[in-house]
Amino acid sequence: MINGRALRRLALAACAAALAVTGLTPAGAQAAPGPAPSRTLGSGTRFYVDPHSEAAHQALSDLLAGHLTDARTMAELASWPEAVWLTDGTPRQVGDRVRGIVRAAKATRSVPLLVLYNVPGRDCGSYSAGGAADSAAYDAWVKAVAGAIGTSKAVVIVEPDSLALLPKDCGPDTDPTGSLTTARIAEVRSAVGTLEAGPATSVYLDAGNSKWRSVGEITGRLIDAGLRQAQGFALNISNYQPTDQLNRYGTWVSKCVWYATASVDPAGRADQCASQYYSSAAPNDGLPGDAVESDDPSTWHWTDAWYDSNVGTPPADRLTHYVLDTSRNGRGAWTAPPGKYTDDEAWCNAPGRGVGNRPTTETGVPLADAYLYVKTIGQSDGTCHRGTAGPGDPEYGGVEDPPAGAWWPDFAHTLAGNANPPLTFNHAH
Repeated sequence: MINGRALRRLALAACAAALAVTGLTPAGAQAAPGPAPSRTLGSGTRFYVDPHSEAAHQALSDLLAGHLTDARTMAELASWPEAVWLTDGTPRQVGDRVRGIVRAAKATRSVPLLVLYNVPGRDCGSYSAGGAADSAAYDAWVKAVAGAIGTSKAVVIVEPDSLALLPKDCGPDTDPTGSLTTARIAEVRSAVGTLEAGPATSVYLDAGNSKWRSVGEITGRLIDAGLRQAQGFALNISNYQPTDQLNRYGTWVSKCVWYATASVDPAGRADQCASQYYSSAAPNDGLPGDAVESDDPSTWHWTDAWYDSNVGTPPADRLTHYVLDTSRNGRGAWTAPPGKYTDDEAWCNAPGRGVGNRPTTETGVPLADAYLYVKTIGQSDGTCHRGTAGPGDPEYGGVEDPPAGAWWPDFAHTLAGNANPPLTFNHAH
């Protein structure tokens, strides 16, 4: 039984969460100064907290239902900034939405984090299928986003999975002539250029994660898609890979970019860069082709050795920076016991996972500009059957997972409850 004193404490906590979520400060308190109007994410950058987030609504729902522990946990989650995903709408509609977000962020002296997710043919027509009708429609839509941001400070992540999952990767018959893949690269490159016209917009291209494309492969795609115009690249969006491995992978990608575009080695090409799958007990001339592939991080010292030998220590100001999505990686990635499933779909609503490092620009890693909550914590990845005939997801007792992008309260409660480090209220907002 919850007594009156406990209820009063919960009410005070809810008020603190409300202040944090709305960005208001008590009378007489000094609000933190806003970030400098530049592309760089400076120390102490404060990101926008949406007072109408899914977690905020869930906190109220849990409170009204008498689930006080869940309500507090959701209120804690709601006090931290998450990205706002832009997934559809006409140019006018998306422009109006972005202008509203930018105004709200200015009112709270914070920086909005936006995700563009509307490229034609996204997700190979799978769980998150959709996108603009064609390149021209997409171009108009991106211009509306850029126009709504204007000269304001904003961070924009361009098209999750768009480069790691090109049309040519969707299947042998999806892009037989390569025209769709060529168009995709051009669409992303054009989006980067359009957004970069804003004097205070920080643009990051999505680069998948450390368990997906090899370093050289994703580096080549990033370069082709306009990486050198952008602030950097983004890793682990909607995935679960651990932060330490992502930082290592991100550093290799950054060094590979330098090796392929700015080093003095005339033969330097991205496809020559050693990858996270590179290992060898007796490397010959250091090229990836001389190595035995492995996906075991315990062998990654061989990849480090390749970069030490072939890339050395590039000038720090010439290396490309990145951001990480830590929204669900607090307990690392999940894999099923060997032989349990024909396809464990480890990327899809991974069970037993938790929220990771809080959003911050104080990463302690020189190339990591920020840890961010990019994936909306509590949204489903899609309907997962783990290679079984179904019905339902065997990892959730046969319950059918909600469609991709749908809010899933049980999933949200699990992720927040398993947060590592544990969630607390964000008193900086």
